[in-house]
Amino acid sequence: MAGPCSARLQGEAAAFTAALRTLVNNPQFSDVTFVVGREQQKVFAHRCVLACRCQAFRGMLSQELVGSEDHPGSIPPQGPFILGNVQPEVFLAVIEFLYTNSVTLNSHIALEVLTSSVEYGLQDLCKLCVKFIKDTLSVEQVCEALQAVVRTQGFHELSDVVLAWVLRSDRLAVDELDLVQAVREWAHVSSAVLERPVPEVAALPVRELRLPLLAPSELATLESHNQRDLLIPVESIAAAWRAHALRKGSGVPSRLCRPRRGTRPRDHHRHLDPHAK
Repeated sequence: MAGPCSARLQGEAAAFTAALRTLVNNPQFSDVTFVVGREQQKVFAHRCVLACRCQAFRGMLSQELVGSEDHPGSIPPQGPFILGNVQPEVFLAVIEFLYTNSVTLNSHIALEVLTSSVEYGLQDLCKLCVKFIKDTLSVEQVCEALQAVVRTQGFHELSDVVLAWVLRSDRLAVDELDLVQAVREWAHVSSAVLERPVPEVAALPVRELRLPLLAPSELATLESHNQRDLLIPVESIAAAWRAHALRKGSGVPSRLCRPRRGTRPRDHHRHLDPHAK
């Protein structure tokens, strides 16, 4: 006699998503409240949904009960949690994504939703925002988005693909030396999380660092620091030194010799040929 068989059958995903969407900012059965923005708008949510979908919210909601004799100043588990530095519409977009795995974006909030997605460590939401920005916004708006991502505390949460895309921009208002340091910090965090070597996790973003823009003294310091973690391939550093020796960008991809919007001027920049192949 044959044993019992089992199977997992998938119902209609759209119907499930639609049902969860009705719970977004719905006070009925909610068990946590946020007070958002200067408007102090109340946003209602469900702890179990937020905690299972987002590690940042799990940490926030896992605080001890407040109001106890030991912790009279703590926040109770139901809130309200005060989020004064984010627009209600932006926060609601994040909540919508957590409940439905989809998000409603427009040009007015896309940049801030992107920033929030990085800060909350929501990689899939970040990708959706990047796609929307690339497909619909102007060059100036894209530049603003990139700048927002680089400056956020959640910068370390970016994937290598998204980070490489950020670093391709000429319009980043950040100096190259600062970008190198940011990538180094990102790489060490990613290496620890993924349990992979620093050079491996950083291979894609490092290709977009514009080392020929660094002054010789900066490049020498970078080379010294690089011996500790091998973040940057030796060949890339050698190519940057060659650009200095030849006083032009010969042998280096032209994009790596172009100053960004935030690049601090160095004396040797006038020798770099932006049209070098």
